[in-house]
Amino acid sequence: MLMNFRFANHRSFRDEGRLDFVPDYEDDLHEFTSTPVTAVFGANASGKSNMINALAYMRRMAINSDRDSEPDAGVARAPFKLDPEVAAEPSRYVVDLSLEGVRSTYGFTVDSEKVLEEWLYVYPEGRRNVVFERTESDFSFGEDAQRTPLGQVQAITAPNVLFLSVAARAGQELVIPVYNWFSREVHIYAQQYRDVYYRAQELIDRIDGTSRRSAIADLLRAAGLGLRDLLLIPAEDDTQLVLEGIGDQWGPALQRSARRRRGNRRLAFKHVGAWGDVLLGWSEQSTGTQMLLELAVTASEVLHRGSLLVVDEIDAGLHPVLTASLVGLFQNEETNGNGAQLLITTHDSTLLGSVQGSEVLRRDQIWFTQKDEDGASIVFPLSDFHPRENENRQRRYLNGSYGAVPVISDELFAKAITSRGGNGDLQTCLQGRTQGCRGRSGA
Repeated sequence: MLMNFRFANHRSFRDEGRLDFVPDYEDDLHEFTSTPVTAVFGANASGKSNMINALAYMRRMAINSDRDSEPDAGVARAPFKLDPEVAAEPSRYVVDLSLEGVRSTYGFTVDSEKVLEEWLYVYPEGRRNVVFERTESDFSFGEDAQRTPLGQVQAITAPNVLFLSVAARAGQELVIPVYNWFSREVHIYAQQYRDVYYRAQELIDRIDGTSRRSAIADLLRAAGLGLRDLLLIPAEDDTQLVLEGIGDQWGPALQRSARRRRGNRRLAFKHVGAWGDVLLGWSEQSTGTQMLLELAVTASEVLHRGSLLVVDEIDAGLHPVLTASLVGLFQNEETNGNGAQLLITTHDSTLLGSVQGSEVLRRDQIWFTQKDEDGASIVFPLSDFHPRENENRQRRYLNGSYGAVPVISDELFAKAITSRGGNGDLQTCLQGRTQGCRGRSGA
């Protein structure tokens, strides 16, 4: 369970960004020891996706730094580039976790050449125990670690590689719980990074099994998408079939590879047609249907395991009512008995209020991002504004009371649209009359 995430000097975040998952209000806690849902609101380019990217970067480094790093190749990172002095400074990433009731803190600091610091602490009975501390190539180990071969791993840890990933690969039990949290319990969904072919391929195995497929189909039917059922059927050697949604544009070689890989199975969606049921393929579904199916499959796994699901720009594919329903699954102790967590970013202000008569988010589940005058992103909670329990958060947010909304000059916007210059009229360009647009940048 994630209790806290901190990071600094990553993309648009110059200074430390911090997300807390410990409730601020006792009346908002209810049955959960951490907030089961956290939602981050903000204008376009305010830093929401960069914050998710920071967590994804930390996860990737923790799992694969030993595999991804070449000798003497430095450390791949994405520092704040609007200030050259800051860009040269280290980047820092830290998580506080609760794993089987024991708090753990893991973090590291890197520059573009090497790992500068790395540490892992555990807190059995509330007292801090050092597992390991690292300053560049110097390591120190706690008493428990000294009774294990953990210290021997330092000899095979390159300067640009995280000790955690090397030690976990070597089977060192003291680091395995934290490593497993990154590798097994963090599921990050960012649609722009997913390939349509491999999404469909992956879903076939994850949906396989009568009980799971039936549960997912029930959820899709409940969403009012016009679906009657979700099927896994043999993909016959029929060129008219849309194999896993990849279509002819992928070429016959890739289609043959897909058939071999999944044992000639494909996803089929049974829709109600004018003359009876009709089977449609993956590529024939809307983006929203595809996204809902992926999230439904992942959410069922996350709720079962008590894991963390992170969804960037959830409003890009889901209607607010569907988003509220997904949030409700995590808010309800009956459907979330294992303490799973959902972290989303969104522009959708309706989630700050009530949907279908029910409050979607509690006060301590709401965060905001915005940029300062230097172009640096900051993240801050609604609790900084000491909100009343029943205040109209949606209206106050849209009115700018919390910040984190776009600042638009209607006068400048109109002037930009109607301005003349160069070889043509911009307004004429926008109306599709391109003859007068030559020489205008971006036309």
